[in-house]
Amino acid sequence: MERRNFVRGAGLAGILAAGAAPAIVHAQANIRWRIASSFPKSLDTLFGVCDVFAKHMKDMSGGKFIITTHAAGELMPAFGVLDGVSNGTVEMANTAPYYFFGKDPTYALDCAIPFGLNQRQMNAWMYEGNGLKLFREFYAKVGIVNFPMGNTGAQMGGWYRKEIKSVNDLKGLKFRAGGFAGKVLEKLGVVPQNIPGGEIYQALEKGTIDAAEWVGPYDDLKLGFNKVAPFYYYPGWWEGGPQLSLYVNQKAYDGLSADYKAMIEAASQAAGTDMMAKYDYRNPAALKQLVAGGSKLQRFPKDVMDAAFKAAMEVYADLNATNPAWKKIYDDYATYRRDANLWFRFTESAFDDFMQQQKL
Repeated sequence: MERRNFVRGAGLAGILAAGAAPAIVHAQANIRWRIASSFPKSLDTLFGVCDVFAKHMKDMSGGKFIITTHAAGELMPAFGVLDGVSNGTVEMANTAPYYFFGKDPTYALDCAIPFGLNQRQMNAWMYEGNGLKLFREFYAKVGIVNFPMGNTGAQMGGWYRKEIKSVNDLKGLKFRAGGFAGKVLEKLGVVPQNIPGGEIYQALEKGTIDAAEWVGPYDDLKLGFNKVAPFYYYPGWWEGGPQLSLYVNQKAYDGLSADYKAMIEAASQAAGTDMMAKYDYRNPAALKQLVAGGSKLQRFPKDVMDAAFKAAMEVYADLNATNPAWKKIYDDYATYRRDANLWFRFTESAFDDFMQQQKL
């Protein structure tokens, strides 16, 4: 029997009994991997989650598991990371899965869909519900092991050159929207544009697009959208709690020790918590700065929200009828969404509504 097959088949207990453990430990003592991000380094939240993750891995492994972090465009394009991990070009990537809705709309459920789960609900569905289990099955088809790693919380509705007074003002609007949201926006007459974060400012400045959404005040201020579009709308109904994912190549992951696998799980959760904390702490001050600088903060009119919700439900009904992979995961997702919203109605929402009316 070849030594490699013996190690794979014997398991850790068998290896220890055979006295082979020192060689295995030595072979895995020093690992150097790369993680490709879909985001530019200027975004210390979205790209920064990779640095936080890599630091945790280094610290937990005593410097034996080193991961170098690479921004969009360094190793591959922003939207090339799924294929990059799947085919083994890189061992890891961090991205927003809804970028790959063109391959299969089901990817969007691992990130955000219009009128979907908020951040806390998404976290509960993934870890306590069936979310992670269902997506492990889904990603296995492309040779990827997925881990939740980051969330922005509910996002803003974006920057617009002109005021949106009714749903009719959306018709013909060239709007940069992330991933799957475009499917719903099309039904409202919008012309969606799927543009990487690092290219949005130039497109908005040159008038190639009429409007753009990204994340929220902290990142939007960094990217300077307030300089080229005056109207800032909310809420981002297409991203109530968008989750980022860590992708790990299946073969590379299978070759790791149990200890290293556990470290990846722990580090991804820690990095994800760090990202949400950064956004929740930094967005308030950034929003104040934007408004003080003249940005016109506006809420979407009710007819826009109503029309968008109706369009979203129509899209989901069509996918349920035509896409078995989508239906399998969406049915579970939607069941939990219904129950979670009922619970939040009497707790989180009621408390938040009261607190936000107080003058503290």
